[in-house]
Amino acid sequence: MRTGLLTEGGYPYASGDAGLWCDRLVRGLGQHEFDLYALSRSRRQEEQGLLPLPPQVTRVRTAPLWTDPGDGEAVGYGRRARRRFTEHYGELAGAVCAAADGSASGAVADRFANALYGLAELAREEGGLGAALRSDLGVRTLERACRAPGAPRTAREARVADLLTVTGHLERALRPLSLDWYGDDALDAADLCHATSGGPAALPGLLARHFRGVPLLVTEYGVQLRAHYLGQGPGAAPAVRALLAAFHGRLATEIYRRAEILTPGNAHARRWQERCGADRARIRTVYPGMAADGFTEAGESPDRADPATLVWVGRVEPAKDLVSLLHAFAAVRRQEPGARLRIVGSPGGPEGAAYLGYCRALAAQLFPDEAEGAHAVGRNPVSFDEIGSPDAPTPPEVYASGAVVVLSSVVEGFPTGLIEAMFCGRATVSTDAGAVVEVIGGTGLVVPPRNPRALADACLALLRDPERRARLGAAARARALELFTVEQNVAAFHGIYLEIVSHCPVRRDLLDASGAPLPFAAPAESHVPAHWPATPTWALPTTEPAR
Repeated sequence: MRTGLLTEGGYPYASGDAGLWCDRLVRGLGQHEFDLYALSRSRRQEEQGLLPLPPQVTRVRTAPLWTDPGDGEAVGYGRRARRRFTEHYGELAGAVCAAADGSASGAVADRFANALYGLAELAREEGGLGAALRSDLGVRTLERACRAPGAPRTAREARVADLLTVTGHLERALRPLSLDWYGDDALDAADLCHATSGGPAALPGLLARHFRGVPLLVTEYGVQLRAHYLGQGPGAAPAVRALLAAFHGRLATEIYRRAEILTPGNAHARRWQERCGADRARIRTVYPGMAADGFTEAGESPDRADPATLVWVGRVEPAKDLVSLLHAFAAVRRQEPGARLRIVGSPGGPEGAAYLGYCRALAAQLFPDEAEGAHAVGRNPVSFDEIGSPDAPTPPEVYASGAVVVLSSVVEGFPTGLIEAMFCGRATVSTDAGAVVEVIGGTGLVVPPRNPRALADACLALLRDPERRARLGAAARARALELFTVEQNVAAFHGIYLEIVSHCPVRRDLLDASGAPLPFAAPAESHVPAHWPATPTWALPTTEPAR
């Protein structure tokens, strides 16, 4: 089977963890061929180069989403092409500005889809779509849609600066429509397109499905629409937020409608997809696969843990709510003076660095350096480290050092750190955020977010009960090995690949360029060595023999 794997900002580039599961998937499915189609996010990512690729990867094609097109590209459309562009882009902008509730939602979705494919046809035949979107004609077309009767008030109030901001975003999001990835020697030749995320990464697969019938599989371990909503900060103008939210919502709806199968990484992402119109019958939850080998020693040696130490591991940022964790630990110390807290993680950008500094200052205020005697050096019961430092060389050693692993997030997607703790056989205390409850099952304690008292009570309960800690840790390790390993993930996708191509074979010539039969090019019944009559025998009229 030949699979076109569509990625954005991760695999096969050397930087970023987003492509790690893609690499494991490709290497685990060695019986299939893979063509990689990657959308890159930054110059630095491309300069770092590609990862070493296995032999089943036959080609790699990349396209940047980060480049600034500038003013060098001119609109070369004639009168007919300009009319087509105005018609299709006007319909797309009108669908973005239309109300999506009530009985009109289906009509709006069809209107958006027809306009999207119309722009794709224009890009394939004439080129220059990006320049047209950025041109005065494109901005005026968007403005007319915003001022049209029935448009939301926020759209009608859009200023010129808002329209230019939205235009720039739409040009980048629709850039895959203009790529040279379509044709008999590219995506159109694939038996299956597998998009590793929604949004722009799924657009090439959407076009291959629409124009050539190539089935589309979409995997979302982090829902792109939800990420967009969270990424629109309070500084953005209301019109910009409303228009971009509507565009991404329409695009997500079309992707979910057309994909043969959707594979969210957890029930939290699945609920998002269903709310956006995804058919429940075409959704298969596939948990991300993680390598458990490095955590085996820690998982089989629970006695290495310090019975009085709590451990937090992750990316330091406000969403992790370390402030509540520190206040909860202050309550723990009042009941258990010998308890200690290890915070191990690196800051996430400038905001994370400022937040880490604030947490260090808060820890120094809540826990003045203490000494065991008059001649001993004082020591704070809260320590801050990073993975790779002398005191925290590897994640397994960090998890192994504590009796209880704590997660205090108020916003959480799929908690990979929690699964690592489960591989290590550690009891966990977590806040109910994202997919935490789904991952933990009944193998850990879960408390409400932003509730330091509840977090402290749960930590105290486990610190004071070593037998309960051992039972929960053993159950957590067994659950993680059953559900969250690389082997489980690869086996699930192998079955899904076969399911899709057996039900949705691509209709194309039965022979390839060398004259060999193409796999899955025709349904199985076409190979039955018999002539099937046009009319079944049971439907033929009966005649009695002459007497």
